[in-house]
Amino acid sequence: MAARTKTTKDRPSYRCTECGWQTAKWLGRCPECQTWGTVEEYGAPAVRTTAPGRVTTSALPIGQVDGRQATARSSGVPELDRVLGGGLVPGAVVLLAGEPGVGKSTLLLDVAAKAASAEHRTLYVTGEESASQVRLRADRIGALDDHLYLTAETDLSAVLGHLDELKPSLLVLDSVQTVASPEIEGAPGGMAQVREVAGALIRASKERGMSTLLVGHVTKDGAIAGPRLLEHLVDVVLHFEGDRHARLRLVRGVKNRYGATDEVGCFELHDEGITGLTDPSGLFLTRRAEPVPGTCLTVTLEGRRPLVAEVQALTVDSQIPSPRRTTSGLETSRVSMMLAVLEQRGRISALGKRDIYSATVGGVKLSEPAADLAIALALASAASDTPLPKNLVAIGEVGLAGEVRRVTGVQRRLSEAHRLGFTHALVPTDPGKVPEGMKVVEVADMGDALRVLPRSRRREAPREAEERR
Repeated sequence: MAARTKTTKDRPSYRCTECGWQTAKWLGRCPECQTWGTVEEYGAPAVRTTAPGRVTTSALPIGQVDGRQATARSSGVPELDRVLGGGLVPGAVVLLAGEPGVGKSTLLLDVAAKAASAEHRTLYVTGEESASQVRLRADRIGALDDHLYLTAETDLSAVLGHLDELKPSLLVLDSVQTVASPEIEGAPGGMAQVREVAGALIRASKERGMSTLLVGHVTKDGAIAGPRLLEHLVDVVLHFEGDRHARLRLVRGVKNRYGATDEVGCFELHDEGITGLTDPSGLFLTRRAEPVPGTCLTVTLEGRRPLVAEVQALTVDSQIPSPRRTTSGLETSRVSMMLAVLEQRGRISALGKRDIYSATVGGVKLSEPAADLAIALALASAASDTPLPKNLVAIGEVGLAGEVRRVTGVQRRLSEAHRLGFTHALVPTDPGKVPEGMKVVEVADMGDALRVLPRSRRREAPREAEERR
């Protein structure tokens, strides 16, 4: 019996070198991370029990804990402070993820330079570029400071050595997937390596009271690359979004232990770098002397921030049996639903056999249902070749039965539209307090909303469709 017990204890087991998953038998593919050829044999771990240890810090009533150590200081970029909830908290670890080329390195280099001072040193560690390449970018965007230190390292032990030498108040690591620990098997960017690097930097940040900004890669699906544990370990998770062909960039909070997650920071990316936009609505509007058919304005909410955006639509005679349906900045499914509602509930039959193009201005993406009414009115205006009244905004969700439903934040949306000079608005019933001097029309369904179009022109579209038949 003793020999049998010894054999069972000494029996080897197997572990995945990428994610650390363990099993009693060898497998060619790890069931946890779906990686081939990473399951290797290692000795069975001995069973240990943890004895009570020496207490390093006595527990205190929560009211006696000093909260001044977690007071945020400004990063030097007001739009980033807005998303972080006030600024950088000592000991906080922030993970910033985004598509390649969206401007993550440019933003964080600007933050590193503006946050550096004589009392607060900043260390910028690059693992993807050489130090000279980062210096060229710093010259271009004006991110030079005597208290900003730069190094190119891919070894975790070397990064920790720089922390011991400089004792910075802010660490920027670009990126966490390029740094590896020599004590962990696997290539840089693997699950085990990312977990080890992030864990070591988090421990260093908490011990030193140092703020840390980590750049993270994303997968083809847009999710943050690496183990999901990484998002749980860090204090703040930010997504950097934007179309590379547009100037607008959005920093959206996904997780924040020190503030709200419904704030959005707006930035403009240009040749001289990246700057914050305190009033970004001008990027999404086209100022005209006279209204144009097929255009309608709406107010969307990005977090708590209202933004006035313009929806454009164009309808032309189709030359193919299956008419085209092309969208840019709008969800194709929402546009298709609005076309069906207009044809069935609004009695606009001219849309069925025409090519329809719909888009937004400035690269903004409208995905919330509050833009439904603006999309429907833009399509109806394009179909009848009739412009909507000047200085009009439309806010509301449209159902399949043609009803216009209420949306959140109507008062904030109307206040933003009134601030920018818009005098008329179409909103669902019971909008609440209306800004003084603004004419608000409550609509219950699409029939009420379509009355803003001139009646004579509105009836021409169905008649033209019948003549073509």
